[in-house]
Amino acid sequence: MKYMLIMRSTEEAQEAFKDVDFNEVIEAMGRYNESLIKAGVLLAGEGLAGVEEGFVVDFDATPPVVTDGPYAEAKELFNGFWIIEVSSKEEAAEWAKRCPLGPGSKLEVRRINELEDFPQDNEWIQKEAQWREELEGKAR
Repeated sequence: MKYMLIMRSTEEAQEAFKDVDFNEVIEAMGRYNESLIKAGVLLAGEGLAGVEEGFVVDFDATPPVVTDGPYAEAKELFNGFWIIEVSSKEEAAEWAKRCPLGPGSKLEVRRINELEDFPQDNEWIQKEAQWREELEGKAR
């Protein structure tokens, strides 16, 4: 089973980390990432650039409206993610609890759907399976 660990922070978290040496943060995250790698569960993980470099596409209008960041209405920011492959929801929770985050931070954990979760006779699911095979072939 694959799970995405979604790192979210609030103003409280940003305030708590403002006086922490950034090298300490990188070291703590590096140790965490290394433990995921050594355990063989890490598939991907990335941090995200600041909200000032992002934008939101709002589909309440036609055509959709693009708004540059930062986003004044956001109470929590999505700052990065990990994708892990583990044997159970409980194992995903154990890895999530080890993440070196502090007050005001949250780690949302969501299972990633597999192709098998969808109707196998659906034309688009069959195409998706074919695309994935082609991508795997290119990666080799």
